[in-house]
Amino acid sequence: MKIGYFLSSEEYTPAQLIEQARLAEESGFDGLWISDHFHPWNDEQGQSAFVWSTIGAVSQVCELPVTTAVTCPTVRIHPAVIAQAAATSAVLLNGRFRLGIGTGEALNEHIFGDAWPTVDVRLEMLEEAVEIIRRLWTEDGFVNHHGKHYTVDTARIYTRPDSPLPIYMSGFGPEATDVAARIADGYITTSPDKELLERYRANGGGDKPAQAGFKVSYAPTVDEGVEQAHRIWRNSGVPGELAQVLPSPRHFEQASELVTKEQTAKSVAAGPKADDHLEAFKPYVEAGFDEIYVANMGPHSIDMMKLYRDEVLPELRRSGK
Repeated sequence: MKIGYFLSSEEYTPAQLIEQARLAEESGFDGLWISDHFHPWNDEQGQSAFVWSTIGAVSQVCELPVTTAVTCPTVRIHPAVIAQAAATSAVLLNGRFRLGIGTGEALNEHIFGDAWPTVDVRLEMLEEAVEIIRRLWTEDGFVNHHGKHYTVDTARIYTRPDSPLPIYMSGFGPEATDVAARIADGYITTSPDKELLERYRANGGGDKPAQAGFKVSYAPTVDEGVEQAHRIWRNSGVPGELAQVLPSPRHFEQASELVTKEQTAKSVAAGPKADDHLEAFKPYVEAGFDEIYVANMGPHSIDMMKLYRDEVLPELRRSGK
């Protein structure tokens, strides 16, 4: 099992993300996730840099593998452009890049006024996008595509890695999980849902890599950790499909009013104790994920990484998890 660090583009500036990537490698993490957003979930988070610029900078300060968690290659950015961006990232990272994709959220994808499709249409679009991306990575000549959702006219990517890079797909429900099992090279989720993971593996995922990620809130005290998690990331407690359909940070702030600080305290590992952070890994370990990525919420990321370097990561590896 590999343990990675999750770079939150919604909360930190590009310079902070680059420094976190460098420190993650020094602290002993095995890889990086990085989120791709046009908007943060709420104004308290306050950031949302262009992920492809950040990935290029990260490639110059550390040698960890990087996965986008996740990019939506269907509405806001055409799949042909994502194919070029991912290919360039893979070249800069000497092949240590995996394109993580998903059907996205209206929060990021509605900005040009496009209608937000239903989930079945979004999955259909994603499957066609993957076809286009793989063709652009593998075919030597110009690519032409005239599909239901996309047109590509005599396009060719000249700067690309020696081998096509893997595509991992997120699946937060049965339908998306089945598509991921069929078309992707790996699986991504933020839920320790053993049944969905088993469904992925049984329906075609087999022994392909399965990644999961979650957030903790390191702070000098538990109370401070809970406070900063609730203030910055209580949108994580918004239930059901709202996270896919709400169009703006303002709407997430309104919906998040329903999430209490007590609910946040029950759902997040907060504070400075290694045992609390280790406990947060257990559901993901027991579910059987191959790679687990952890993000920190709030201003204490450097201290969080020191705790993980000295206590959390060694204990996870000693225990054979």
